[in-house]
Amino acid sequence: MKTDCHTQKHALPSQRNEKATFIVVVITLVTMFVEIIAGIISGSMALLSDGIHMGTHAVALFITLIAYVFARRHIHNATYSFGTGKIGVLAGYTNAILLLIAGLAMAVESIKRIIHPVDILFDQAIIVAIIGLMVNIVSAYILGHGSSKSTHDHHEHHHGQDHSHHIHQDHNLKAAYLHVITDALTSLLAIFALLIAKFAGFIWADPIVGILGAIVIAKWAIGLLRQTSSVLLDKGDYSDEIEAIRSQIESDTTHVKDVHLWKISENERSLILSIESTADRPPEHYYEKLKTIGRYDHITVEINRITTR
Repeated sequence: MKTDCHTQKHALPSQRNEKATFIVVVITLVTMFVEIIAGIISGSMALLSDGIHMGTHAVALFITLIAYVFARRHIHNATYSFGTGKIGVLAGYTNAILLLIAGLAMAVESIKRIIHPVDILFDQAIIVAIIGLMVNIVSAYILGHGSSKSTHDHHEHHHGQDHSHHIHQDHNLKAAYLHVITDALTSLLAIFALLIAKFAGFIWADPIVGILGAIVIAKWAIGLLRQTSSVLLDKGDYSDEIEAIRSQIESDTTHVKDVHLWKISENERSLILSIESTADRPPEHYYEKLKTIGRYDHITVEINRITTR
């Protein structure tokens, strides 16, 4: 005989993070249009190129925003068996790739400038870098403020409700935050390098600093790729926890046949437990034992009754 015991989680994506991302997208787009228009009117290539750069930055942030909107609108869509939690993870993974490409392009351009130095309009370039830095500091504050207050409502339904609140990870917001931080870092390094080049005459300082910035960006991007890909591929080392489950559940009358534990989003985990038992115990007995080991947002307990003769 098989008996299933389920606990299900119903959580809305963070609307606070969605709102914060929307504000940053608006700020980025406004800055982009202002810089492009000012660049065309003044004939400043520095302003024009930074405006175009802001456009690529806005695309990455727009991916973050779309992921929040899509996840919220489809939260009750039954075709998503374990909810829409991985949509944000997928967006974070996509943005991590874009971040890595941006770092690579930055490194290539810096190497070109070492080989073939170009004339720099220092005053204009420094002004643009300062504008970019200020915009990104404001954006980072908005995204970071939203992240620090982000909470995750967890509701388990099994003979009543258990309500708990905890700070949670958000790979989608983290990707947006990294885009803003890397842009701020780029602006800060550019200001530093341009000042050295202008007053000390070290033209090579600008591309060297660019390469260093690209290395930092690549490191952050690879770290985010590892985190998000692990969730997307259901990868995780839960050997100690699975051993604890076996120790807690198994007895002279009960044997654990199979255990599957994986993340269904950044902060939600699902557990499937298959056992064989000669004891006539209800699923609730095993469910209570599992609750003492860890937090699981969806649990299925399969009990195969063994009749003794």
